[in-house]
Amino acid sequence: VWDKITVPFLSAANWGGQGLHPRGNFEGFVRAASKHKWLEAHGLEHWTHFYTDYGVKLQKRFFDCFLKGADNGWNSQPRVQLQVRHVDRFVERHEDEWPIARTQWTRFYLDPTDQSLGREPAASAGSVSYDAQGDGVTFVSAPLERETEITGPLAARLFVSSSTTDADLFLVFRVFTPDMREVVFMGAIDPHTPVAQGWLRASHRKLDLRLSTEYRPYHAHDELQPLHPGEAAPLDIELWPTSIVVPVGHRLALTVRGRDYEWGKATGARLSNFKNELRGCGPFLHDDPRDRPVAVFGGRTTLHVGPKQQAHVLVPVIPAKR
Repeated sequence: VWDKITVPFLSAANWGGQGLHPRGNFEGFVRAASKHKWLEAHGLEHWTHFYTDYGVKLQKRFFDCFLKGADNGWNSQPRVQLQVRHVDRFVERHEDEWPIARTQWTRFYLDPTDQSLGREPAASAGSVSYDAQGDGVTFVSAPLERETEITGPLAARLFVSSSTTDADLFLVFRVFTPDMREVVFMGAIDPHTPVAQGWLRASHRKLDLRLSTEYRPYHAHDELQPLHPGEAAPLDIELWPTSIVVPVGHRLALTVRGRDYEWGKATGARLSNFKNELRGCGPFLHDDPRDRPVAVFGGRTTLHVGPKQQAHVLVPVIPAKR
């Protein structure tokens, strides 16, 4: 499909649109055959940025160039325009490609003995189990010693067993303040959107090796591979692209859950056309019992770590431009 897309396009993504548009925005920019393609990424709701002056001005320049033939400088527009997200603001920056070429792909390893997230693999083998449809387990880093920008796609490699023949994994990449309050953002819809999320059903773990990279696993979805109860299997899990400049003293965390992310407090926030309260995922939930029968997706899920099972999350750390 992607090789058939040759028209000029401007793909506008929202960091907080997890579960909806961003994956297509970034995939389209990376994989489409068009020689005239641009990527923009912003935060907050779409109507705050992209449907008002900032976004309309950008769109008009693009359309005037390609629909009216206007010589307005658009062809000199950098291919990637990012509103880099800080905890309290956005800072515009231009790049030449996506993912960013100077990315320092950095592994943070899971240690089940103290539920930590560290730069070195766990010293000994271990495991941790949780309710397969419950809140899971969170691995937390030490406080960051320097301000750290994380912008790009993330990926996790986990070694998972189940007491049944399948398991649903819900991954949440999170940031916490020094006093352990979670940093969340106004997303495209939900007012308490976490930094990044990813999902995988274990029986769909087969990779498309032609497309997969360490930072972007592609799953073939052409064969079911049931788990053997009690036997660990490797899972490569995509987490959707994000951007966050993490202040000194804040902590990174990876939560592995058995159900959708929920912000810690009831909000009462609802939209008239959504059935559920907005708790961090908007209306995009995986809660239909017909799709997640307890006999298959209940029980216990176990994460394994060891010398040959170095479970980790791969994080796109961005150094400053020189």
